[in-house]
Order: sequence, then structure tokens, then C-alpha cells
Amino acid sequence: MTKVSSPEYLAKVKTLSKDETERLLSRMTGKLPRRLEKDKLSREEALAIQLELEDEQLKEWRNMMQELKKKDELKTVAKSAVAAKAAVKPKAKTKTSSQTRAAVQTKSAVKAKGVVKSKAKTEPNTDK
Repeated sequence: MTKVSSPEYLAKVKTLSKDETERLLSRMTGKLPRRLEKDKLSREEALAIQLELEDEQLKEWRNMMQELKKKDELKTVAKSAVAAKAAVKPKAKTKTSSQTRAAVQTKSAVKAKGVVKSKAKTEPNTDK
């Protein structure tokens, strides 16, 4: 099936300057330049088809960018919600200096009584 350009794109091609038409011709890829070379299409028809293809690609690209922006916004909203939850959580209570002193005194009292566990030294096995 051969692609036929629409009349509106043919009208756009007629309004293009010489430089714009050369740029448009240089961007042609695939079968379109070969069809132009083999005289299956006129120059205007090939340019109109190229314009139409580029417009379709531009629309697709804009839709994809819009979807990516929406996803990015959702991620930032989710991150800010997580950060807000983390900020709301109360911090762990810190010990006061009197509680710390009491814990140190308890440890030193246990050491003084000789309750501290010692590791048993093992001798290397020399049996062969």
C-alpha cells in the first residue's frame, strides 16, 4: 500500500522556501527517497508525505513527554508524602544525664562484684 499525501500537506509544501525544502529532503529516510529517485512520486508529493510523517512523529513525541512528566510529578508527590510522614514521626527519647550515670554505676558495680565473664583460653592442639 502506497502512502498518499493529504491536500493540506501539499499546500504546505508549496509555501516552503528553497532552503526548507532542501532540509526536508535531507531528512527523508526509508523507502521514500528511493520512490522519489525512481520517479514513482513527484517531488511535491514526497515532501508532503515527509511533512506528514514528521508531524505524526512530533505528536507521538509530545504525548510521550506528557506521560513522562505526569509520572515524574507522581513520583515527586509520593516522595514528598514519604518525607512528610518521616518528619511527623516522633524521635526516639534520649536518656537524661541522671539515667546515663545510673547505667554506668550499675555496670561498674557488676564488675566490682566479679560477675564479669572471662573468655577461656584454648591451647593449640599439638597431637599429630
